[in-house]
Amino acid sequence: MTHSIIAGATGLVGNSILSQLVARGDRPIALARRLIDDLPANAEMLEIDFKQFLINGELPYCHHLYLCLGTTIKTAGSREAFRIVDFEYSFALAKKAMEAGATRLSLVSSVGANANSKNFYLRTKGQLEEAIKSLGFSSVNIYRPGLLIGHRQEKRSAEKAGQFFSKFVDPLLLGGLSQYRSIDANLLAGTMIDNANKGDGVNHFHFRSFNTSS
Repeated sequence: MTHSIIAGATGLVGNSILSQLVARGDRPIALARRLIDDLPANAEMLEIDFKQFLINGELPYCHHLYLCLGTTIKTAGSREAFRIVDFEYSFALAKKAMEAGATRLSLVSSVGANANSKNFYLRTKGQLEEAIKSLGFSSVNIYRPGLLIGHRQEKRSAEKAGQFFSKFVDPLLLGGLSQYRSIDANLLAGTMIDNANKGDGVNHFHFRSFNTSS
């Protein structure tokens, strides 16, 4: 049985990973800032205050960290607040997971992530990728999805509009442009679980690598 921790377990992808791991017989630990009302019976919950936890907190033993933290600049309120969640918290959790014994990490990043991008969002995602790769995990799987499709508890009007238009735009994104297609969060979560223990080194996954026949 794999000992997994899911950071961002209340989010779209993280919650799906939690449900699917439990269905496969695992007993994952859900890491989140608030209680999960529908927490599966054979999952554990670790509710934390990220700011305080990163000063003196420790993670329980784990083999694999699913790093699914993420917000938007609009939700965070500023670029600085966004970076705290998407970079500082995420990177610190990766380091704490390694200290707790983790050798493998799966990260939800973004299509177009690039540490040198002029776009603040994509630059932050790319910088996180580079920082995590420097930690020395045996395996780092980096997923770069386009727009995520699924029901969020948090309302994101721009994403809702994007989900509607993606039905018309996705079929036009062929060849190399297919990486920009939207992806169902459940498919992405299933792909991350399937690949969790395959191979070592740093691996990047785009749309064509996900569990989809499109």
